[in-house]
This record gives sequence, C-alpha cells and structure tokens, in this order.
Amino acid sequence: MLSRDRIMRRFIKVSGYALVAILAVLLVGAVVVYQASGSRLRRTYLVVARPVHIPGDPVAVERGRHIAATRGCLDCHGPDLGGAKVIEDAAMGRLYGSNLTKGRGGLRASYSDGDYVTAIRHGVARDGHALFLMPSAEYSHLGDDDLGALIAYLKSVPPVDRERVPLQVGPVARVLMVAGKLKLAAEEIDHANLKPATVQPGVTVEYGRYLAVGCTGCHGPNFSGGKIDIGPPDWPLAANLTPHAEGRLAKWTEDDFLKAIRTARRPDGTEINPVMPRNFGQMDDVELKAIWRFLHTLPPVSTGLR
Repeated sequence: MLSRDRIMRRFIKVSGYALVAILAVLLVGAVVVYQASGSRLRRTYLVVARPVHIPGDPVAVERGRHIAATRGCLDCHGPDLGGAKVIEDAAMGRLYGSNLTKGRGGLRASYSDGDYVTAIRHGVARDGHALFLMPSAEYSHLGDDDLGALIAYLKSVPPVDRERVPLQVGPVARVLMVAGKLKLAAEEIDHANLKPATVQPGVTVEYGRYLAVGCTGCHGPNFSGGKIDIGPPDWPLAANLTPHAEGRLAKWTEDDFLKAIRTARRPDGTEINPVMPRNFGQMDDVELKAIWRFLHTLPPVSTGLR
C-alpha cells in the first residue's frame, strides 16, 4: 500500500499538471480571443456613402438638435458634444464618445459632410475602421431629411477643447465580440444597398416603427428585452416592450408610457434604471404616441427571447 505521504505527493503532482493544463488552455483561449477581436477592430471598409443634402436654415438646425437629443447622441458625446464617458470598466474597457466639435481634440475640423454620412449611417470612421459602439445599425434607417438636419446641427455647435480618450477594449468586451454578442455596426450594415425610409411625422404605426429602431440596441430586434449585450455585466435587463403579459407595457396606459419616458419613473413610482437614456424624454407627444402605437402592433414575446 502507498504511504500517506506518497499519496499526497502524487496528488500534488497530478494537481500541478492539471493546473498547468488549465492555465495553458486559458492562455491559448485568451490569445485566440485577442487575435480574433483585434482582427475585426483592425479591419477597414471601403464605403461610398450616398451624398445627403445638408441644409443651413435655422428650422433644420433646430430639427437636428432635437434628433441629437432624442436619439442618444448626447448620451455618448456629451451635452456639449465635446465627448463623454460611455463605459470605463476593467471588464468592458475604456470607451468614450468622440469630441464632435471644432475645438481642440474634435473631429469636425477635419470631417467633411461625406465623412459625417459615412460615420453616422455606415458606422465607419474617416480612416475606414469600424466605429466601436456607434449604433449606426439604428442610424442607417434615418431618412435623408433627418440625417441632413442632424449633420447641420452638429456643424453648428460651439467648439469645445477636449482631447480624445483612446479606445481600450476590455477582455469581456472582446469575448462578447468573438461570441457574436457585441457586434460592430459596420459588420452588420449592407453598405451598398441602404435604402433609408422617408416617413412623415404623425401618430402612426409607420412613424412609430421608424423611431423605435433606436430602441433595438438595448431591447433587441423584436423588442423583448433581456440581457443587454453591449453593456457591462452589471447592467440591468432591458424591459420587454412587447404586449406580452410578462412585460409592463401590457399593464400600462398610453399616459403611463408617456409619463414614464418623460419622468424616468414607472406608474408605481419606482425609478427606471439610469441605463435607460433620459434624453428620450425630450421626444414630443407625436413621437411618443407613435412609438406607443407601434409597440402595440408587435407580437407578444416572452422576455429575452430575441
């Protein structure tokens, strides 16, 4: 029979081999993840963006300001569009929105109208690289009039001196990229066949569908909510926006919905998590009522079944 000491030595030896094997597998996995994600981040795209007319009248610029405020631009680029923190997290990385002004560190000094169209509608930077976390898959649906007005507004804002914070993609973000959970918009968009719709504003299902595209980044393509893949692990689940009995909207009235978006509080008084952008509350009644009408045409889907 083996002595107790020999058994312990053999156990330690086997455990050591197992630990080395596990570390080797983890190391190989990390190398694969970094190489695969790095390859996608380094890839360049040749995009020929269709020209869009950029108006200069005050009405169009004000329309552009409204779009910037209600489509999430200010959440990433800051109220002054000089750039802002989106995520600074060891797992996800350091992600800041760019300075979109003409000030020091800003993009506007070198960006042409075509560069704006390529970045917003196609998710591709001036140097051809994919923009990280830029929700262009949603913005690609903006009609020419709205996109032109938005660019007109971006060109009108005062300069802000704020240097760019370099992008750092964290390990969890890289794993999500390789797993297909975190996607670059430039990879998803059919650049050669974009056909943005022109929808007349009104309390209609069509206008609501046009506006609600901006909700799909967090709530999913079928609006059933669940885990938000683009955010840190501690982000809450996105709400189910379909009429399914599991979701809140099935129990809300139109007034409840409008008040919740405007005040960031549910009808029962509880606060909506700050991950939900507060700027959506600046949408006007026509926009919010159109979205409400559209959401009620969706098939009921259980929460998170994207």
